[in-house]
Amino acid sequence: MVFSVLTVSDRCSKGECEDKSGTLLSELIKPLGEVKSYKIVPDETAGISKALIHMCDEIKSDVVFTTGGTGFAPRDVTPEATKAVIEKEAPGISEAIRYESLKITPKAMLSRAVSGIRGNTLIINLPGSPKAVKESLEVVLPILSHAVETLSGNTLSCGGSYK
Repeated sequence: MVFSVLTVSDRCSKGECEDKSGTLLSELIKPLGEVKSYKIVPDETAGISKALIHMCDEIKSDVVFTTGGTGFAPRDVTPEATKAVIEKEAPGISEAIRYESLKITPKAMLSRAVSGIRGNTLIINLPGSPKAVKESLEVVLPILSHAVETLSGNTLSCGGSYK
C-alpha cells in the first residue's frame, strides 16, 4: 500500500513544536507499505484541501491519513477541507473510531473527523494527539487492505462474502 500523512497544525507548520503525531503515524504504517508523502500544513481549509488533492491525484496514495484539526477549536477545519475534496463519504470508518475511542474517553464525542474517498484513495481524519492516533489506527487496520482492494476494483462481481 502507498500512504501519505498530512499533519494539520499551525504550530508545527511554523516550527514552533515537533510533529509527534504525524511522525508516529508514519512509523506505525511503514510495515504496511510505503509512506510516499509526509507534509505539515497550517489549519487553513485551502492549504489542507490542496495537499489532499496532491496526495490523492498526483502521488496516487492508496490511503491518506490526516492528523489534527478535527475538534471544536475555531481553527479546526480538517473535516471541512476533507469534505470539499472527497467524492464519497465513508462514515463507518470515523464512526468506528469514535465508538472505540468513547470506551477510553468521553472526549471522543468532540471529534468531528470524517473519512471518504477521492478517486481510488481513502482519506481518514485522525485526532491530533499521538495516543489518539495510535488508538484510532488500531481500529482501522483490520479493514485497510480490503478497502484498498475494493477501491482498486478488485471485487467479486456476483456477490461475495466478508471474511
